[in-house]
Amino acid sequence: MKPDVYIDADACPVRDEVFRVAERLGLIVHVVSNGARGIRLPEVDWVKRVIVDAGADIADDWIAEHISEHDVCVTADIPLASRCLAKGARALKHNGTVWTTDNIGGALAGRAVAEHLRSTGATTRGPAPMQGSDKSRFLSALETELQAAIRAKASPPVALWRPIEW
Repeated sequence: MKPDVYIDADACPVRDEVFRVAERLGLIVHVVSNGARGIRLPEVDWVKRVIVDAGADIADDWIAEHISEHDVCVTADIPLASRCLAKGARALKHNGTVWTTDNIGGALAGRAVAEHLRSTGATTRGPAPMQGSDKSRFLSALETELQAAIRAKASPPVALWRPIEW
């Protein structure tokens, strides 16, 4: 059994890169969006289009509900990444940042501080624009995370030795 890949697709600039890697590895990709923007997808059976209702976090909720242990989610949304990690899945951002249990708490805190500052009228900067090196870093991180997920999903659960009772 292999992991699935979930893309939080409405604003994802690396869909084509995910498709290339997933095709090579034989993985299913779920492309989740609210359908407000037309997203061109390859016409293949391993790419699954999921259109959810419009609204805040509805695509995120769908992904968090369907993702399972060892699957991989591509998202820039920090709360969604946190929800995926809580289910034992892997998550990475389109610039190659790999979300882990070690860095997600700080990212959530930073997001909360930025939201508070914006609510008081302060101007905060948005995400940095994609650089050429970001795609390269993303491809490397995606390959690493998918290979680790494939190994983890293929490994049978460890059976603890237990003495025979007479």
